[in-house]
Amino acid sequence: MSKNVTPSRYERIALDIAQRIVNKEFNIGEKLHGRSLLASMYNVSPETIRKAVALLQDMSVLQVNQGSGIVINSVDYAYGFIQKFKYKDSINSLKQDFEKLIKQKKQIDEQLENTLDNIIEYSDKLKNLSPYNPVEVEVSENSKYVGSTISQLKFWQNTGGTVVALRKGSDFIISPGPFAVLEKGDVIVVVGGNNILQDVKKFING
Repeated sequence: MSKNVTPSRYERIALDIAQRIVNKEFNIGEKLHGRSLLASMYNVSPETIRKAVALLQDMSVLQVNQGSGIVINSVDYAYGFIQKFKYKDSINSLKQDFEKLIKQKKQIDEQLENTLDNIIEYSDKLKNLSPYNPVEVEVSENSKYVGSTISQLKFWQNTGGTVVALRKGSDFIISPGPFAVLEKGDVIVVVGGNNILQDVKKFING
């Protein structure tokens, strides 16, 4: 789970002080107010101010000397401190985006896996329902059977298939009778064995 990238309270105070140094509100060598006054200014506890000052001291933005108090040390280091936090926020933001994408990818992978399982399951069910796959063959204008009836074709004897439907333009005839006449452009719907498509094409269109 992603961590909150919002800076803590003492970090926000440290960033504010650094920004005020960059904005020349505080000058090099100038003393800051004591921790108690800063705590009152920012409406936080002295401990929170101590952490903020320690953070800026570690980055050489401030210098804390016993007896002389808190002194502004460097504008450049203050600017570097601000940039460091911007970089840190950018990295954390990218990490959050990456973690979200990984989570989304995991969800998509699970959906793909479930869909594939469903496809396999339905395919197996269809195989169990019928060992035959229907195929369609269009009667070409050069077919020698144009004008012949279904019974005249002796379809089963010549192809091993069974005519289950006949499409004539926008009309779809289920189980056409033996006297249905083939015309060019008609589509015969047939069920049969593995090679039924090739066998019917060869038989009808030569």
